[in-house]
Amino acid sequence: IMACLDKCLPVRCWLTFVTGLVECLCFAGIVFGWASLVFVLKMEGYFSSFCQNITEVNITEVNDGQFSLIFTIASVLLNLLTFSSGLVFDWFGTTVARLSLSVLLFPALCLIGVGGGLFLITNMQVGNLFGARRSTVITLYNGAFDSSAALFLVIKLLHEVHVSFHISFHFLSACSVIHLLRTLFLMPRNFIPYPLPEHYTYGYKSKQNNEAQNTKSFRECLLSRCFIFHVLWLSVMMLRHNLFIGTLNPMLQRLTGEEHSLVSHYTTVFAITQLCGLLFAPWNGLIMDRHKGKPRSAGETEYEADLRAMVLSLFLTALQCLLFSVCATIPILPLQYMTFILQVLNRSFLYGGHAAFISIAFPVCHFGKLFGLVIALAGLFSLLQYPCFILVEDVLDGDPLYVNIALTLLILFAFIHPFSVYLHCRSLASQEASGHAIAA
Repeated sequence: IMACLDKCLPVRCWLTFVTGLVECLCFAGIVFGWASLVFVLKMEGYFSSFCQNITEVNITEVNDGQFSLIFTIASVLLNLLTFSSGLVFDWFGTTVARLSLSVLLFPALCLIGVGGGLFLITNMQVGNLFGARRSTVITLYNGAFDSSAALFLVIKLLHEVHVSFHISFHFLSACSVIHLLRTLFLMPRNFIPYPLPEHYTYGYKSKQNNEAQNTKSFRECLLSRCFIFHVLWLSVMMLRHNLFIGTLNPMLQRLTGEEHSLVSHYTTVFAITQLCGLLFAPWNGLIMDRHKGKPRSAGETEYEADLRAMVLSLFLTALQCLLFSVCATIPILPLQYMTFILQVLNRSFLYGGHAAFISIAFPVCHFGKLFGLVIALAGLFSLLQYPCFILVEDVLDGDPLYVNIALTLLILFAFIHPFSVYLHCRSLASQEASGHAIAA
């Protein structure tokens, strides 16, 4: 029987992995494809009643402030609901979380995918099935989350051939049955443990063994230096990304002189680059998994080796965001191609690195709560994007230069986190060396 289970498990593991990738790619992060959807909404004349002197030639000139407010609310709600999803996941397990909260997906898709964070949280544990490539799988799922922003590009292209975007959303909502089938047959009832026990099985009618572990309490995790600096690291970069996405359409209008064809072209290019998140994200995982299978230093634990491997990932992510912000600050239209590439590269590293760090630095039993809480706190910080937009429009006459410079300087705070983790790893190594010296 055990031999049969061992043969069937790899097939089920890969089936779970692939279907989870499709789920994240098509449903989890579509809210970040806002730039493509807002183009369609303007063509449909949404908020046209807020504008005066609308002409037939310039019917797409609507109130950008209203669209920016919508994206701010949607992105913040996505982040806040991620925390509640994490709580349900940690308390009740995978099946209860997905069956109870995935019901929200039907209205959520009509409200620009607010509930997608749940699918990301419950799918990332699939990385535990792949041992030495755990971080690579986690980052790959986050890359699919980023690439799902391109789904609105498909809706935009369908709209251009006269397919109603209402029909597109209704079709996506009908696909909810896929999530139900995955929940019942390809996901565990509770959690996928790490390290993976021998002869572990999961799925419909499988037995789950969840043994209590002596780990740090949730409060101890919250008060740790790693957690506090990680919140800072994610918050400043998430604010930069959300403000860029939320103001991309007015920025392109300004740089193109409101040339409709050019705005459409750059919007399409931006949406296409979002697909590259699925290609870029595994690079970050490979950086974090590069030490797997290699002999560790004398006395070094797996936790210490994994944490040390995170330092380079955290630093590169902050560096990418700095370069992305610099390019976005320079008001040269052709340079925005490079901005788009750096943006999707950095987003794929940012969210994948966040998930991997939480899974490595803190106990598995707190993963859902900590992952969601960091996202929620960073989301609250991202509320600053709307005041920034109002500042640009009402005070700076639509010129975002000074706000972009301020955000670029703010990103420098993100470098504190990798430096802090590096010092923590050195401290652990010195303690280990002192222990060996005393024992000798």
